[in-house]
Amino acid sequence: MSETTTTTQRPAAPFQTESFRLTRPQIVGPDTPEPPFPIRLGGPVQRGFGRGGKDLGCPTANLPDESIDTISSKAKTGVYYGYAQVLPPKEGNELSEEDLKVHPMAMSLGWNPFYKNERMTAEIHIMHEFKADFYGYDMRVVVLGYIRPELDYTSREALIEDIEIDKTVALRSLDRPDYKKFSTDEYFVLN
Repeated sequence: MSETTTTTQRPAAPFQTESFRLTRPQIVGPDTPEPPFPIRLGGPVQRGFGRGGKDLGCPTANLPDESIDTISSKAKTGVYYGYAQVLPPKEGNELSEEDLKVHPMAMSLGWNPFYKNERMTAEIHIMHEFKADFYGYDMRVVVLGYIRPELDYTSREALIEDIEIDKTVALRSLDRPDYKKFSTDEYFVLN
């Protein structure tokens, strides 16, 4: 991660409100990805804070800090959608063939204001149920669009509710022809 990213103070985020939730669109972005998308990210999956799966019911895979520069220089903090793929290691693969396919994803890029993080993270929720952990495995991500800004929350329940909406919006937004074609992008390793 660049020196400026790691030393930047955590910015204040607006609080999520019920009126915001009620006015959220079910599909976001134009019918075709527009610049700066697609943005390609990758690197070995790092251990995060362990909150996604345990605390929020939404397991996430964290990219290394240096991967974040690719997107943070082109995009603002918030929630994004696209596709992700976990790649098998040369030895010791514990994942199934299904696990190794390209899957839809939703990604949080930012400071996680509800948890008051001291550094920016990129946390990817791959919309697939994995049977095993894949820390240290390489992951490739193609980010295709922006869902919403980073927000703070007054309760964990409100955060969970918005995460569930984010996942639905991501799936609906990806269910368009010019987005679906990125599931076979040359960046991914396809069998």
